[in-house]
Amino acid sequence: MELKRVVVTGLGALTPIGNTKDEYWSGLISGKSGAAPITYFDTEKFKTNFACELKNFVATDFLDRKEARKMDRFTQYAMVASDEAIADSKLDLDTVNKLRVGVIWGAGIGGLETFQNEVLNFAEGDGTPRFNPFFIPKMIADIAPGNISIKNGFMGPNYTTVSACASSANAMIDALNYIRLGHCDVIVTGGSEAAVTIAGMGGFNAMHALSTRNESPETASRPFDATRDGFVLGEGAGAIILEEYEHAKARGAKIYAEVLGGGMSSDAYHMTAPHPDGIGVIAVMKNCLENAGLKPEDVDHINTHGTSTPLGDVAELKAIKEVFGDHAKNININSTKSMTGHLLGAAGAIEAIAAILAMEHGIVPPTINHTTIDENIDPELNLTLNAPQKREINVAMSNTFGFGGHNACVLFKKLD
Repeated sequence: MELKRVVVTGLGALTPIGNTKDEYWSGLISGKSGAAPITYFDTEKFKTNFACELKNFVATDFLDRKEARKMDRFTQYAMVASDEAIADSKLDLDTVNKLRVGVIWGAGIGGLETFQNEVLNFAEGDGTPRFNPFFIPKMIADIAPGNISIKNGFMGPNYTTVSACASSANAMIDALNYIRLGHCDVIVTGGSEAAVTIAGMGGFNAMHALSTRNESPETASRPFDATRDGFVLGEGAGAIILEEYEHAKARGAKIYAEVLGGGMSSDAYHMTAPHPDGIGVIAVMKNCLENAGLKPEDVDHINTHGTSTPLGDVAELKAIKEVFGDHAKNININSTKSMTGHLLGAAGAIEAIAAILAMEHGIVPPTINHTTIDENIDPELNLTLNAPQKREINVAMSNTFGFGGHNACVLFKKLD
């Protein structure tokens, strides 16, 4: 059967550097850092006392107070970002066939704060199991797309993908394939995460994953820099409306880009560390190019996973050189995590949005906070260091990898 074409018709972003897609884009091209001391809880005894929290976000500005109380923050974020994306798409909810509209979401952890608080409350009690009746519905990772569909009446496929930090990229690939195969006309996809909590910070500190640059949090996320010492935890959501091309064209929708393909692979190597030779990352980018029907030299821009960890950054850039050969030095490579921090399960979504907007505006956002050259990184690679760069982008790639060895890659193209 002939596969349907799939396009992007709506975007929504709730990030540490901007609470809408336009604010997010402005933060990206201005090189804004979202990292600051944590305000949610007392971090005096923590190894890391900063993160990329949302700024000036009040859930009840967007959600009914009673409804907001029934939601963990990760679901609140999903609702706000998806509302923006649906509005941006100008989809007519009164006339669209809601049986053919789905929601496929990504979350690596889900309602961590809800779980943490309920367990702490129980531990502080007398052993009587007094739990909030909304404990489970607030915590489970699939509740975010459930709530999006309930609010809008979308009756197509509805579920959450969980593959750690690759979760929302996997969600996008699933959404792409459902529409390609003709099962849906429209899918709301993306991801959300809210792990800046006592348990989240404590857990990632325990595994030595986080930067401890407490004296200068705004410069702590420094992908590709020789002095990088771990990632900075972020939170938020990104939402993308994927739509079958003819369906979008028939209603006169604005089309941001075409989704040409998605690739997936596994490192099959270690729970948390990447393969030093990047073999899983090589495989996922090759898979993605093949799925999209593109050659390596077609790619103009890569938004890397680029978490600012000592091992991961080098392995990914080695893989890029292996896949793209001499063309690698012609590609604008960047890591927007230098500004947003690492949004875990939502990373793939907000970074795909960054790649799509870079293509639309002809500007590659910078990799900020780079001060010291890493001798293990090829100096001929253009890592878009410290300042945005203007260039025409016809094809953009977004890489996302997760603990457990999960790799996902998505390719976007300007619509012909």
